[in-house]
Amino acid sequence: MKGLERPKLNTKRLEALNLYSQRKALAITLIALCAALYAVGCLTTAWIVSPWGRGQFRPAVVIPAVFAVISSSPIVPALGAAIGTLIADSIKHGCLYIPSLVAAVPGNFLGFYTLSWFIHRKFSWRVFIGVSTLALALGCFIVAFLYVPTIYLLGFLPPTLSSADLALFASALTIWFFITEYPFVILLTPPIAKAVSYATPSIVSQDIALSSIRGELPRRDFALALLAPGIALLAIGLSVSFTPIGSFFISGLAVKFTPAQVNAIAAATTALLITWGAVMSGAGAIVFLTSKRR
Repeated sequence: MKGLERPKLNTKRLEALNLYSQRKALAITLIALCAALYAVGCLTTAWIVSPWGRGQFRPAVVIPAVFAVISSSPIVPALGAAIGTLIADSIKHGCLYIPSLVAAVPGNFLGFYTLSWFIHRKFSWRVFIGVSTLALALGCFIVAFLYVPTIYLLGFLPPTLSSADLALFASALTIWFFITEYPFVILLTPPIAKAVSYATPSIVSQDIALSSIRGELPRRDFALALLAPGIALLAIGLSVSFTPIGSFFISGLAVKFTPAQVNAIAAATTALLITWGAVMSGAGAIVFLTSKRR
């Protein structure tokens, strides 16, 4: 009978729902993977801090940067970075770390969401350089200018500090975050993302898989991207080692650490700044000189 006929299945609708479920499952998996890797990476270098004893050295930012490139959904690197940084900070401090929740979570989320959203509008490695610079600067700014007033209100900073002092501290942290994270994003993200595209092409967009780092990345732009932060890192490291700035460095660390810890952290941090600055500057100079010969 006609009234008892089995309704026809909408094949296209089922395929669309199945595809949506697969993409959702993949996104959740990538978010969890990004968060876990980022948390481990952050904890690895959590002992290296800024000259003021606050604000960590985080080369692990390359992890959500890679996810921003390989995933077409901005929510993947944004949530992965936000969750990962909260996990790392909370493990380090032994509790839910409020400054991380207030400052690092929104800063990481907005920074990597911006990076992913812009580079996937029309992907190229040249776009990646420009957008990563702006997105990282945005994220560092948000983290620093939310973090400083938060720790001040929680009593982690001397109550005698003025608004101008706090603004200067936040500005200094913004610069510290940027110049110590940017080189890793620029240098490591492209080759790692390309390697992932070869290993797991099914989760990477075709634009990434077909892109050519050597063909699309202008050598002079890349040289400048290496030289600028490299010179800045080298200048800071040498200034701390051989000028009166070093005493300010030590006094800043002494607010939070014991004398033994101060000396160890100061030595490790200055060595890191000088070494990495020299490597970045040298690499940038080589790239620039070879580009002029072409």
